[in-house]
Amino acid sequence: MLRTTVNDCKIIDIRKYTDNRGYLSVIEGGIDIPFEIKRIYYLYMVPEAARGAHAHKHLQQLLVATSGSVDITLDDGTNKKTFHLDRPWKGLLVVPGLWRDLDNFSGGTVLLCLASEHYETNDYIRDYDKFIKYRKG
Repeated sequence: MLRTTVNDCKIIDIRKYTDNRGYLSVIEGGIDIPFEIKRIYYLYMVPEAARGAHAHKHLQQLLVATSGSVDITLDDGTNKKTFHLDRPWKGLLVVPGLWRDLDNFSGGTVLLCLASEHYETNDYIRDYDKFIKYRKG
């Protein structure tokens, strides 16, 4: 049985530097987050619909609302926990083996994802009942 839980996920502070020219934030794989970054993607112009509705077997992620806000609900098969992202200097570290639902996107939201793995179809679990079976081993 997979041992990760929603309590293994956390909001982390992203390094930021400021001067009279504005802010600069920095995230380095293996330094600021516990994995090397193999893929970067972002969601934007999301209509009034939810995203996510899947789990990953191996992939870890750092999610950052670089603009706007979004709610991310994580589920380990027993417990659920919702995180609200609305600051570009805060990121949600998501461990493998958790179901995720993304909703309540505000207008103009850009959600950046730094991923530990390249895209791999077999890493996804897209059916909730199969996810529960996977969690039980």
